[in-house]
Amino acid sequence: MPTPLITPQGYQTLKSELDYLWREERPEITKKVTWAASLGDRSENADYQYNKRRLREIDRRVRYIRKALERLKVVEFHPSQQGKVFFGAYVDIENEEGDTKHFQIVGYDEIFKRKDAISIDSPMARALLKKQVGDEVEVKTEAGVFLWFINKISYDAEKS
Repeated sequence: MPTPLITPQGYQTLKSELDYLWREERPEITKKVTWAASLGDRSENADYQYNKRRLREIDRRVRYIRKALERLKVVEFHPSQQGKVFFGAYVDIENEEGDTKHFQIVGYDEIFKRKDAISIDSPMARALLKKQVGDEVEVKTEAGVFLWFINKISYDAEKS
């Protein structure tokens, strides 16, 4: 089970998605299903079958988001975190070969549709926690052990 943490921005994104699905997309799809059903034979009606399937997908996602919003704990930035890596931090790291990475450490529900985020449960995030700029971090994964250096830590998306 993933750690039930989320950033304030991630929480707002989930709430916005729920609002969009429930207030806009679901009513529109429901109208299409009703219209397609009125045409008669549903077994060979592609509009009916497709939109009915989409309606089930929406309902499944709505249930998931509602449950997630209840269980997730929003983690706000606290000034005492400044200078160290904690949940919500934007981190710039570099390895010995000069390869660099930039990402934010977030909860499981925030990593999808983002290329600049890693889960708090990942080996990289676990290794980085409580470290500071200039620290050398050993990250142990199934592929081996990797050495990274922390170049920058920020808690502000604009400054990262």
